[in-house]
Amino acid sequence: MSLTRRQALASAAAAIASTVAKPAIAAKEPILIGYLPALTGPSSSTGIGINRGVQLAVQEINAAGGIDGRQIELIVRDTQSEPTKAVNGAAELIHAHKVSVVLGPVNSGESLAVVPLLAHANTPQIHPCWVDSLTDPKKYPMCFRNASTNQQIGAAANRYVVDVLKCKKVAVISDTTGYGTASVNAYAPMLKARNAEIVYQGNIDAANPDLTAEILRMRSAGAEAIMPWSVNPGFLSRIINTRGQMQWDVPIVGQTTLGSGQTRALLEKPEYWARVYPNNFRPVCYDADGKLTDRTAAFLDRLKSARIELSDTLLWWVAVGYDSPNMIAQAVKNAGAEPEQIVGYLNKLNGYPGVFGDISFTPERHDGYPDEGIVMVEANSLKNGAFKLAPGYGA
Repeated sequence: MSLTRRQALASAAAAIASTVAKPAIAAKEPILIGYLPALTGPSSSTGIGINRGVQLAVQEINAAGGIDGRQIELIVRDTQSEPTKAVNGAAELIHAHKVSVVLGPVNSGESLAVVPLLAHANTPQIHPCWVDSLTDPKKYPMCFRNASTNQQIGAAANRYVVDVLKCKKVAVISDTTGYGTASVNAYAPMLKARNAEIVYQGNIDAANPDLTAEILRMRSAGAEAIMPWSVNPGFLSRIINTRGQMQWDVPIVGQTTLGSGQTRALLEKPEYWARVYPNNFRPVCYDADGKLTDRTAAFLDRLKSARIELSDTLLWWVAVGYDSPNMIAQAVKNAGAEPEQIVGYLNKLNGYPGVFGDISFTPERHDGYPDEGIVMVEANSLKNGAFKLAPGYGA
């Protein structure tokens, strides 16, 4: 039986659809990236800053055509600074959305709960959290850290207190989060190994409105430096304010959030920020001439063009957020979007040129940040989220 012209055209269209259209549509399906920032809650200062970089990176990648024509679809679940909500969000990302990779959580307390879950699900993960146990290539072979470890941070801060400031009697304080308690547990032995005496050590509820008793105990014990470990700006500002009210000129040395714009906004007097020395990272700090590296200066220009606020955050948070989707995009472009392909690529990553720093991984080491990038800075030198190096550092 002969076909009519309409039937012939319909048959041809069906054949084309079955052999061409379906693969073409599949090739253009978005790449799903799960994302677990703390955008609200007491530990959200980090997540808010990192999120600005993540969102800018995804926008730029998609505006440039995506990854081989495939757009990135970022599926965001706010952990609200709570480990339980982080676990629930992670479960949804891997089971309901079947994401290719998870970015975050961005606070150690939430990551401590999430990392084993993602490992069990064989889902690749990149996070910027510091607690040492959060990467272990044998236990968590699909988990990578593109930031520093507690050991690296502690080594820089303790060296500064003992060797540069010449303080031998130290008060160590944290909040009661997983990050805070893990930090104190890691740093106290490191201080003792440098022959420093810990004259006060405590984990305090970050919601405690009055830290006078704790600061008085530190002073009475003869502390020559206070080392606080928390990402909560309210908690950190209360430590700084109480020291100022007591007219106690002891240096405060510790967590990067000591220098954030959110902490500054909670200070009773600007001068209370003097002699406060947070951790930070050389690639996003000013040199002796007050200049940023060319790479960082170009990034700062893009942030300004995109009207991204920096006055209330830290440049390194925005930078590590920006680097993370770009690192994932590079892995997918060069190796593919399957979990084993992403992990295989990251295991061989050597000197990825991030704004935050050059990142390298091996199959045996999933901590990617170089030791030499970690420095101490002057909190009251904050400008555009970046700082001058603390006294005692070379250019």
